[in-house]
Amino acid sequence: MTLSDSPITCIAHRGGSKAVNLIENTLAAIEYSLELGVTTIEIDVWSIQGKLLAIHDRRLGRILPGDENIMNFSVSELIELASQIGVQVPTLEEVIGVIGDRAELNIEIKGPNCAHTVANVIEAMTVEHQLPYDQFLVSSFDHHQIHTLMNINPDIRRGVLVEGVPLDLAQCCEPLKAYFLGSSLDFVRQGMIDDCHRRGSKFWVFTVNHIDDMRHLCAMGVDGMFTDYPERLMNLLEFHQEPDPIAHALRS
Repeated sequence: MTLSDSPITCIAHRGGSKAVNLIENTLAAIEYSLELGVTTIEIDVWSIQGKLLAIHDRRLGRILPGDENIMNFSVSELIELASQIGVQVPTLEEVIGVIGDRAELNIEIKGPNCAHTVANVIEAMTVEHQLPYDQFLVSSFDHHQIHTLMNINPDIRRGVLVEGVPLDLAQCCEPLKAYFLGSSLDFVRQGMIDDCHRRGSKFWVFTVNHIDDMRHLCAMGVDGMFTDYPERLMNLLEFHQEPDPIAHALRS
């Protein structure tokens, strides 16, 4: 048993990097999380010239130098720009090559026009690396792209992300047949968790970095947490093998 009645998924957010100051969405960050024993890795992708790159921001400035829109660059230009400061920008294929069957991969679509390319890469990787489709999850705030993905290949599991508390709560999960609903930590509500479960989807929360928030969410009955510090959540769950009486009291 964990703090919850059901196992809680620890998702290494952007590869999980902050505890050892690794750069997000890099192979080094991913390898670190895999060595920890994390079973779900999350990365972000943009389609640049038809190639999917693991990168989060639409503009340079936070990780890579500059302030331009990344869509104004070629793949080679972005990789070269990153290499100049010792940062790696891997392709989705490179990420999958490192993870293999050691963990499931949650691919968050950030930029436009990614759904077809994501589906094509996953389909190719299932053959090349002999991986099952349930090794992958594709999520986005852009529910239209998730709908497109569902129509292209319904075997690829899907997640829908929201920032807020929709009037219809978790209803968006049903037409997209979502495996999970991902909610911002700032907008987690018990009614939304319960509604999500009634509709047959899991409820995951982003981005959870503090132990007290982790404990509180366990008590609320969430199914997974995205975190920059996966070792914190894994340690919390590992060292609480018996049911938490506070958790049961809050859910009763």
